[in-house]
Amino acid sequence: MSHPDVIVVGGGLGGLGAAFSLHRQGLSVRLLERAPAFGEVGAGIQLAPNCTRILDDYGLLEEAKSLGVVPDAMVMRDAVDGDELTRLDLRDLEKRYGYPYLVIHRSDLHGLLLRACERAGVELITDAQVVSYENTDGGARVTLASGETHEAGVVIAADGLHSLARKLLVDDEPVSSAYVAYRGTVPAELPRVRSADLSEVVVYVGPACHFVHYGLRGGELLNQVAVFESPKALAGQEDWGTPDELDAAFAKTCGFVQDGLPFMWRDKWWRMFDRDPVMNWVHGRIVLLGDSAHPPLQYIAQGAIMAIEDGWVLGEHVARNRAESGTVDWDAALAAYEAVRPEHCRRVLSTSRKWGELWHLDGTAREQRNVLLRARDTYDYSFVDWLYGPTALTPDEEPAMFAPIPLSSAVVEDPVPVGGGGAL
Repeated sequence: MSHPDVIVVGGGLGGLGAAFSLHRQGLSVRLLERAPAFGEVGAGIQLAPNCTRILDDYGLLEEAKSLGVVPDAMVMRDAVDGDELTRLDLRDLEKRYGYPYLVIHRSDLHGLLLRACERAGVELITDAQVVSYENTDGGARVTLASGETHEAGVVIAADGLHSLARKLLVDDEPVSSAYVAYRGTVPAELPRVRSADLSEVVVYVGPACHFVHYGLRGGELLNQVAVFESPKALAGQEDWGTPDELDAAFAKTCGFVQDGLPFMWRDKWWRMFDRDPVMNWVHGRIVLLGDSAHPPLQYIAQGAIMAIEDGWVLGEHVARNRAESGTVDWDAALAAYEAVRPEHCRRVLSTSRKWGELWHLDGTAREQRNVLLRARDTYDYSFVDWLYGPTALTPDEEPAMFAPIPLSSAVVEDPVPVGGGGAL
């Protein structure tokens, strides 16, 4: 078997995106997927302008829009009383950043990227479980469970939360948040869908829980996500996140939220893990990408986006470090990739953790948060400019972070007992 320029390990969103990005730069790419067939589990996914900008560069945005929904607004409500706290005008946001905010089914986005790779001529191999990585004199090699080996100039490890390749760089383990997510989609013909505004992405934030809904597939489906902190997980029990905990966690939320719980899939739930940020992603010619490098908590909806950005940035640096003969200076390209992406993703991981804490406050802290959110202007983009603008290719292009607003600055009348702290 001939040696390609690049091997990508993992056929998820990040792996497919990277394979397409590198192939369009003129490289031969082989993608190894451990499953017997390509596919994606889950339901909806949110794509902010920093991702739709890349899809447009790939020539895939119009197809993505035809498969998803471009909502008018993102709305945050209090899960206890249902009152609106703040909103983003997503049509105005599109004007600001030049690209839309899009919601789409994960399987539709995955299928879109898979078809793009097939059209481009990426070599796609299934039933290929990688069990080891090693550097060679001329690149890197992976070994499959079958004993078969594959070699290339570079190996991209897009092998997810439980990455084998990551162990070459850091000896760490996934970090449990003690939160668990339930998902479910509701067909448009059911009354539940008619009671929701499918032009909005809505999150209800409550004490130790939150609930998200938005439309999918042109309004054919309502996507719902219910997330809560598991008392069993906090107690160190093995069987945590069970349906009885789901119902208990949302018992004090408003009627609209509780009415959505019967539509959740109750035979499967997703325990929420991330990892502490690491700043080293390159080991010789073995490179981390996506969740292998930076698995986040999902509170600012950037997990898949970061993975797609990784592939785009790597492709751009290949283009910048390729000689007229077509030879790529991989050392320079990988160094440039590692110079910019880990710091950006560190910011996202850290902000996601803080945002999750903010969503789940109780007591006086919840009231303070609500006061500050209600005071926010709809057209204030100071908290998302660092995230939704063009993806940085060099450290100097990385925007400054927002300035946090202390919860203590909010004036609350007749405050309830303190239950947490933090800052916007």
